[in-house]
Formats: sequence, C-alpha cells, structure tokens
Amino acid sequence: MSSLFEIDPQKCKRDGICAAICPLKLIENSKKDKLPSPIEQAEKKCINCGHCVAVCPYGAFSLKTMKPEECTQFNAQLLPTAEQAKHFLKARRSIRAYKNQPVDRATLSDLIDTARYAPTAVNLQPVNWLVIEDTNEVRRLTGLIVDWMRNVIAEEPKKARIYDMKRLVAGWDNGLDLICRGAPHVIVAHAAGALSSAQSSFTTALTYLELAAFATDLGACWAGFFHTAANFYPPMKEALKLPEGHKCFGAMMVGYPQYQYHRIPLRKKTAVTWR
Repeated sequence: MSSLFEIDPQKCKRDGICAAICPLKLIENSKKDKLPSPIEQAEKKCINCGHCVAVCPYGAFSLKTMKPEECTQFNAQLLPTAEQAKHFLKARRSIRAYKNQPVDRATLSDLIDTARYAPTAVNLQPVNWLVIEDTNEVRRLTGLIVDWMRNVIAEEPKKARIYDMKRLVAGWDNGLDLICRGAPHVIVAHAAGALSSAQSSFTTALTYLELAAFATDLGACWAGFFHTAANFYPPMKEALKLPEGHKCFGAMMVGYPQYQYHRIPLRKKTAVTWR
C-alpha cells in the first residue's frame, strides 16, 4: 500500500489512465501486478489535484486525502451545449446598476463555493474570501475610497486626471456613487502578498464568481477602485482587517441587476495570427 494513494484491486482494470492523466507523472504501473504505484518521492511532489481520482471510471483510485465517493459525480446531462455556452458567455454584462435588495447569505456562499473550483497554479488554492455583506458597510468603505481619491487629486494630479477622479468625487458629493455603484455587497479575494502565482489564480477565481452570479440571475462587476484603495490607502487597509501579510487581489460588486439587457452589444473584430 502506498502512503499517497490506495487502489482497489477488484475494481482496477490496469488501464493506466490514472498514470497518463497525472500532471506531474507521479504514477506508474507496477511491473509485478500492473497496479498503479507511486514513483519515488511522489508523496512530496503530489499537488493533490485529484485528477487521478476523478478520471478513474471504476472508482478504484483513492488518494489518502480524497476518496471517489466523496467527489461529486460528473453529469454530462447538466452541461450546456456549445451554442448555449457561447451565448451565456457573450450575454454576460458587467452590472453597474443594482436594486436596493440584499442577496441572502446562502446565495452568496453558493457563489463562493463555485468559485473555489477555479483552476489555480499548481493547485495551491490560495484564495481567501471576505464578504462585505452589510450594505451600510459597503457605503462606509466607498467613502474611504473617496477620501483616498481626494488625496490622489491633491498629491498626484496627473494620475487623478487619468482616472477622472474629480468627477467621481464630485458625483459622490452629490449623492451619486460611481465607485461601488450602490452595490449591496462586495466580495474581496485576498491572500498572503508574497505568493508569486496568486494574481492569475485570483483573476480566474473572481471570473468564476462573476459567471456564477450571472447564472444565478445576479449581477456582478469588478471593483477596481476598491481593489486599489485596499492595497494603498492605510485607512482602507485598517477597515478591511485582512490577516497579517495579506493583500487584496481583487474585489467584486454583487447584487440584483436593476435593469435587464435585451441584446448582446457588438465587439471589435478579433485580431488573430495563425502559425
């Protein structure tokens, strides 16, 4: 028996699929009985992605950290057709106008549960989530972002002009939120700032979150100013209370769309080079 995985010899067909699918090629077929076995130091190198468990048609492969009966069974009938998937992706819109209606916690939790299945570099799964659930807290934090913008306008006027901060601040002063757009919730993705591969993993996870929101009749939009202020404005950092050493890798506004879209807008022709 391996300390990394177990094989049910009655179920295993010795077809080598698990060895073929392993990203790091840590599995080989035993010369003695053709059963899968780990290569030397496989325990140290395994990233626990679970591909070996997921790919076995017979449920014969069990990682010490993951058994086939613990995994959700793949159901091809639940998959959209290629046409449906294309329409879904093209129809997604960034939502910047929200109903004055909170989203229940169970629904927000379900979005995050879907987002945790996004691919991450070497399966690190580094994403931590902070949900700003209280709408009044979202508004308070938006006020801090406005304070940060006032500082930028005074100290870095060129940067302020690039991002049109004077107009954003003026809108806030006149009761118009052009920063968090009146969203009832903001979901923040964070992790230890030293992670070199974290940004791509977080971008993918937040994209999963946004698509899951669209599939749940919710709206979402990347909160870029929130993200920036969270990392560069000390009062905002203090308000978020992220764990020591953590930084914000992205933030998403979430809520019920105030308006429905009836068409898919045009986009410029794709520039493609074939070789």
